[in-house]
Amino acid sequence: MIRPSYVLGGRAMEIVRDQASLERYISEAVVVSGDSPVLLDSYLSGAVELDVDALSDGTDVHVAGIMQHIEEAGVHSGDSACSLPPYSLGREIIAEVEVQTKALAKALNVVGLMNIQFAVKPDADGVEEIFLIEVNPRASRTVPFVAKATDSAIASIAARIMAGEPLSNFPLRAPYDANAAYDDVLPLGDPMTLADPNMPWFSVKEAVLPFARFPGVDTILGPEMRSTGEVMGWDRDFPRAFLKAQMGAGTMLPRTGNAFLSIKDADKTADVLKAARILTAQSFTIVATRGTAAWLSKHEIPCQIVNKVYEGRPDITDMMKDEQIHLVMNTTEGAQAIEDSKSIRSIALFDRIPYYTTAAGAYAAALAIKAQAEDEIGVKSLQG
Repeated sequence: MIRPSYVLGGRAMEIVRDQASLERYISEAVVVSGDSPVLLDSYLSGAVELDVDALSDGTDVHVAGIMQHIEEAGVHSGDSACSLPPYSLGREIIAEVEVQTKALAKALNVVGLMNIQFAVKPDADGVEEIFLIEVNPRASRTVPFVAKATDSAIASIAARIMAGEPLSNFPLRAPYDANAAYDDVLPLGDPMTLADPNMPWFSVKEAVLPFARFPGVDTILGPEMRSTGEVMGWDRDFPRAFLKAQMGAGTMLPRTGNAFLSIKDADKTADVLKAARILTAQSFTIVATRGTAAWLSKHEIPCQIVNKVYEGRPDITDMMKDEQIHLVMNTTEGAQAIEDSKSIRSIALFDRIPYYTTAAGAYAAALAIKAQAEDEIGVKSLQG
């Protein structure tokens, strides 16, 4: 991971994988960085990223929200969808994140709001390790989302703490009833109380990306932030909350049709196989490039083979232009592969075909498609 110093929003940040890309970056980065140094960090491929917001008065600490990014580390936190509470991490990892958050807030003597970004990745023995990415002793863009998801006015509480009030002035709300009926959950509680972030329902934030306003821009997500807004979906389980967030961002997931899969080797995981099986069970026909098709066939998932863009006509872009593709799941890496698949993402954008460029996003979309077929989506007013 390489980036200029003193920039916000991941400006000009890139994941560099070869010497040619490094030389090109160095020649261009000085335009952004000026006389400041260029920073290089080790990149955790395939790690799960977490955002944590906490309140502290310098003595006591309250963890206001733990959000699991749906896109893996390497996609800017502002562009990644995220789930509060985490939708796939175990209770032990979440408890350790809370311990580390409180220790950091006390060691840094934070008074007010604090945001931390962690990454979780299994080691060689499969044991999950927690890595610290960064700590910001300030409010983050996640604060409005956490406040709405928990119905706790954490920005107002933080302002009063910074003015001298102790955290103990704001009581912890009674534990949530995990068995409460859907309609009995709202309203959530007094906004000037502190809420347990480990709630028995899910809030999913999705980024709104302005790609359609900029002809020719590539829609692949990376470490440089590109979103201009966000929406939120709320429900009693993660798939339905994710589905609502997609709808709020203007992405209407199909109920059936042809799904195109082209998956890089590093993303050929159990979750992508689960996604493919869900789509097959929902009567989708899977269309895949040769490498992905061979991998799916090895795991007894039926699919049709289609040419890549450079393999000869008709290719996948022809099918998309002929309205024969209704869902795109395309993960790729390397400068040449990204360039070769750019036309796929461009057609998906302008023809409004739902597309996912990360394995985690593809799996979440498959879960949402299944949830969409199981029951109608209900709406509940946050005002009760």
